[in-house]
Amino acid sequence: MRITDVTTLKLAYDCPEPMADAVHYISARRALIVQVHTDEGYVGLGEAGGFGGSAESVEAIILQDLRPKLLGQDPFNTERLWQMMYIPHVQRGRHGLHSMAIAGVDVALWDIVGQATGLPLYKLLGGYRDELMAYASGGFYSESRTPQRLAEEMAGYAEAGFRFVKMKVGRDPSTLLHPLPLTPPADFANSTLEQDVERVRLVRQAIGPRVGLAVDANSVWTPSQAIKMGREFQRFDVAWLEEPVPNQDVSGSAEVARALDLPVAGYEQTNGLYGFRELAERRAVDIVQPDVIWAGGITECRKIAALAAAYHLPCMPHVFSSGLSLVANLHFVASLPNGQLLEFDRNPNPLRDELFEEPLTLDNRGLVRLPQRPGLGVRLNEATVAKYRVA
Repeated sequence: MRITDVTTLKLAYDCPEPMADAVHYISARRALIVQVHTDEGYVGLGEAGGFGGSAESVEAIILQDLRPKLLGQDPFNTERLWQMMYIPHVQRGRHGLHSMAIAGVDVALWDIVGQATGLPLYKLLGGYRDELMAYASGGFYSESRTPQRLAEEMAGYAEAGFRFVKMKVGRDPSTLLHPLPLTPPADFANSTLEQDVERVRLVRQAIGPRVGLAVDANSVWTPSQAIKMGREFQRFDVAWLEEPVPNQDVSGSAEVARALDLPVAGYEQTNGLYGFRELAERRAVDIVQPDVIWAGGITECRKIAALAAAYHLPCMPHVFSSGLSLVANLHFVASLPNGQLLEFDRNPNPLRDELFEEPLTLDNRGLVRLPQRPGLGVRLNEATVAKYRVA
């Protein structure tokens, strides 16, 4: 079997109401889909991470730098092809745009291997579990989302069967070194630290004591601020504090992890094996959070997960994009002995809920069943692609 072409699809959905985390303003959801074509008729699907910039910048790397290297190659040689995509561009680093571009192709290659062997991808990777617990990821800031409405939102997830929920904290531009003044609109739906503590209190009250509650600061605090806030959150039995400090501040994250009695999770922005090695070696995190579509694909994330296992750390991927990101991370984490929860974004997004002919669903136990068809086990809904495709 040989690769005959690599193509892309750009999709975009305008949010009915803008939302934000501690630093990012989100008015639209976007996805860059990668399709790897073969001479035996198999077409592998992947998604390349594009958060933080235009899809065109990542797309250019895929089509101009990676595609020529892949034509005529055997898609089964996933490890060799990963190195072929990475090594000639080593000066561009193992992080950022190049890692995201490789990820989109790599996921599509694994989809082909699964299709050709007749195996669901998670079984091809090791098949540790057939169903996976998901947690509801929401609780963003918006102009209409008062603390009371936030509490109602999170309670609704608990009523739907989720046994863990996650909300955002940290959107206070007055705190030390906060990056929000550089990322307009800096005055959108801001919240003081005291208001964040109250938001967490109200959510805990609304969901009750049996549902796990996590908080995500999106890397905006100094270590001292993170420790102060983490100690406040401990009073509400918070399950983990996600990305308390900038991901490059490994010493600061280790300081926070040592000081708190709740786990520190991260860092989705540390999208390469060697970055996660430093986090693990320095005990800067208690939960490792790569993202298949950011961190170089399944090939690289398997190495990150194995590294985490060597340090007795759970691997719990970051997931915040389209349905392809969701299903790729689902297969990945279900193949791991140290795999844990699946992040299940609950913000409105048809690029997630309507992208496939048979969307992923949650049962009343808070579990997602793994697709049993070969490869990723999903087929694009062409009507959705046509509706949201960007020329």
